[in-house]
Amino acid sequence: MPKLKTHKSTSKRFRISKGGKGLLMRTRQGKSHFRRNKRNAVRSMFDEMHVVTCGGIKRRVRRLAPYLHEKS
Repeated sequence: MPKLKTHKSTSKRFRISKGGKGLLMRTRQGKSHFRRNKRNAVRSMFDEMHVVTCGGIKRRVRRLAPYLHEKS
C-alpha cells in the first residue's frame, strides 16, 4: 500500500490536543485580515484553540491529513 499524501493547508490549520485526550483542535477564521479594526478582547479570542465537535469535519480532516492521529 503506498503512502498517502497529506493536504498541507489542513495539517497547518488543525492540531491534536496534548495531555492524553487527543482531541482535534482548530483556530478561528479571520485571524489575519482587518485585525486592527477589532477590539483587543476579540483579537485575543482568535489565538485560542477550539475543539472540533462536528463529525463530518472530523472525517474530512482524517481523509485530508491521514497522519494526524486522533483518538476517536
